[in-house]
Amino acid sequence: MQSNIPIFPEQASSMAAQVDSLYLFLVLITTFFSLLIAILILIFAIKYRRTPERQAEQIHGSTLLEIIWTVIPLGISMVIFVWGAVIYYHMERAPSNPLEIYGVGKQWMWKFQHPNGQREINTLHVPTGRDVKVTMISQDVIHSFFVPAFRVKQDVLPNRYVFTWFRATVPGTYHLFCSQYCGTKHSGMVGDVIVMTPDDYSTWLASGKAEGSLASLGEKAFQQYGCTTCHRPDSGARGPNLQGLFGRPVRLVDNRVVLADDNYIRESILEPNAKVVSGFQSIMPTFRGVVSEDEIIAITEYIKHLAPQEANPLNNRSTPTQIRDSEVPNIQQQNMQQEKQQQENKQQPQKTPQGTRPANPSGKKP
Repeated sequence: MQSNIPIFPEQASSMAAQVDSLYLFLVLITTFFSLLIAILILIFAIKYRRTPERQAEQIHGSTLLEIIWTVIPLGISMVIFVWGAVIYYHMERAPSNPLEIYGVGKQWMWKFQHPNGQREINTLHVPTGRDVKVTMISQDVIHSFFVPAFRVKQDVLPNRYVFTWFRATVPGTYHLFCSQYCGTKHSGMVGDVIVMTPDDYSTWLASGKAEGSLASLGEKAFQQYGCTTCHRPDSGARGPNLQGLFGRPVRLVDNRVVLADDNYIRESILEPNAKVVSGFQSIMPTFRGVVSEDEIIAITEYIKHLAPQEANPLNNRSTPTQIRDSEVPNIQQQNMQQEKQQQENKQQPQKTPQGTRPANPSGKKP
């Protein structure tokens, strides 16, 4: 009976035990103070009940008592805050060099694609002992990627990439749910996460019928849509050089600095005029409705694999695209100073030159 109705889902990830420990602490704290308050109410109700023989007395406050019931709850609250913040920080910061898998949520199914091009629907295969980062987007409404055994839950939004990560520890098959109501068949948007040993996972990948790696598919789409015509590393390029671009800061025409991540690349494909790179004109057409979400994911993966050029560029044509990390603080400080100067100029009243009189639009004598 206990195995059929478990109190907690199975702990099958590296973060599951930490989440359960915090949850158990919250339950114990809540139970303790609930019982304490209930018992005190009962004791006081009996001890200080109203009787004809007892006269009311004036009770003065106790400074020591007020300090105690203020400091103790504050200390407990800070413990909960720090503990929860540490767990949240680890869950929202993906480790370096993870296994990256792309996911797409749509009514009412999950689609996943592995780096080697292997695709899955409502099933996700992952190895044990390896950090797995799942980058997801929705094609319609808000969904939510929820694997109870991993203690992982991430809302999946339209028009924006989000990610979650986990490290599976126990081989097995675990439920995958959409925990955000997404329409009439929301309850049917379920799947399985199949955790395998590293050897079994490698065998499973090799047995698939992938058309090629995700990066190679992205390269084909990159050439198919004529992206190589403008995005070249030579002097005749009409678009920014994309080699070594991903993960680097980029300076825009308005002097802002943004990070070239998944969302930046997707926005540049669908809304190319939203963030125009410094040194280039806004001549790129939009590919909204032309490129599918799967192709955008493949192109993004291809750009990630573009290594920086070993040789120096022919001219400074590609330099406006990327800036060194050490330049970012200086640029941000310059922007703040320019904005401050502009605000000060707006706040200063316009002075009338001495010796001149304002115009008299009425034409009448004063």
